[in-house]
Amino acid sequence: VRAFVQEVRKENKGAQIILSRRHQNFVKKLFELEVPEIYEGIVEIKSISRLAGDRTKIAVYSKDEKVDSVGACVGMRGSRVKNIVTELSGEKIDIVRYQDDIREYIKEALKPAEVSEIKLDKANKRAEVIVADDQLSLAIGKHGQNVRLASKLVDWELDVRTRETAAREALK
Repeated sequence: VRAFVQEVRKENKGAQIILSRRHQNFVKKLFELEVPEIYEGIVEIKSISRLAGDRTKIAVYSKDEKVDSVGACVGMRGSRVKNIVTELSGEKIDIVRYQDDIREYIKEALKPAEVSEIKLDKANKRAEVIVADDQLSLAIGKHGQNVRLASKLVDWELDVRTRETAAREALK
């Protein structure tokens, strides 16, 4: 059984080791084991957001421009990520490219949805994301899962709306 050592407690009866398969660092360690570029430090995991058992979003960045960070994590025909998905009992993993530009990073984090426009409130770390009508359900995801994971990944509060809804709100 593979697990992440979350805590070690020293008690009267000896040491008690707390293991976790739900902790986001468990996914990080699995990627370090499976992807040599991460282990060697060429590709860096910038952020992870996870709903254990359902879906994980991971942002990766390559320090070497010759190495594709997402491609390194996916592997030939998805072999590397498949091994991790198998270990996590079929949990879906979205691997996104980290960007220094927050607008581009938010667009990457909300994939597979196509973002039309982003209005930033840098002081409060909030972003209003405008998408086409047909992209709204994709951007929000099942039970709000996609936008919730993307918000955690970029560490900004994301408010996803259609152009029509945003225009109505502006008139009020």
